[in-house]
Amino acid sequence: MGRLPFPISLFFGGFSVKFFTDYTNLVLIAIALISGALLLWPAILRRGRGGLSAAEATQLINRRNAVVIDLRSSEDFNKGHLPSARHIEFAELQAKVGQLVKNKSNPVLLVCQTGQQSNKAARVVQDAGYAEVHVLQGGLNAWQQAGMPVVKQGVAK
Repeated sequence: MGRLPFPISLFFGGFSVKFFTDYTNLVLIAIALISGALLLWPAILRRGRGGLSAAEATQLINRRNAVVIDLRSSEDFNKGHLPSARHIEFAELQAKVGQLVKNKSNPVLLVCQTGQQSNKAARVVQDAGYAEVHVLQGGLNAWQQAGMPVVKQGVAK
């Protein structure tokens, strides 16, 4: 067997032990780990809170043509809803879930009054095979608090 151009002990022997016991290297490793965690933090929070903000929802609608599904009652829907929202009551969702979007890879944004029903509905829609399902965090209440437009019987408000 031929000789290696470098001693193996450099990687498996004293070098690796010295690297991990040197205080400066430990500080650099800690900084790298903390930096990575801080970069992931917004994504972790987004998953934990269970939905998109009004601004994030607007970007999803405008940039990716998300289909907006309003799950509230007909009465509440007529009082005001997101522009271009389709209306399917929460109680009817299970029966009509196949009719939401023709292409199941298109993003779907679910909206209710407070965000509670939308979180429940998201599971139903995902189980039906839709690849990208989002919930408007805080529902229509949060949308209006953010100063976003609502449509009332064909008129933007």
